[in-house]
Amino acid sequence: MMIPNTYEELADVLEEQGKTVLFFTADWCPDCRFIYPVMPDIEAENPEFNFVRINRDDFMEVAQQWDIFGIPSFVVVENGQEIGRFVDKNRKTKTEINSFLAGLK
Repeated sequence: MMIPNTYEELADVLEEQGKTVLFFTADWCPDCRFIYPVMPDIEAENPEFNFVRINRDDFMEVAQQWDIFGIPSFVVVENGQEIGRFVDKNRKTKTEINSFLAGLK
């Protein structure tokens, strides 16, 4: 999983070809910490996606631009365009995330 440190790195990710999962999170968020341990499994089960973990607090302008008001949240982009979102303030399970991604393959 790629973790951008600058807006430039994030912009480069958004310009990449293919499907990219933007995983909006924050280290203080208990529901985010709940999903961290299974993210490697989710990535392994969905190799057609590139995963990018975005700290909402470090990239607040980006979170606002993508209408991310609850975390953890997932937005999938393909060639810079949004093709799906799993965005709300509720805890998400591995099964729910995999089901969401399956609908975008």
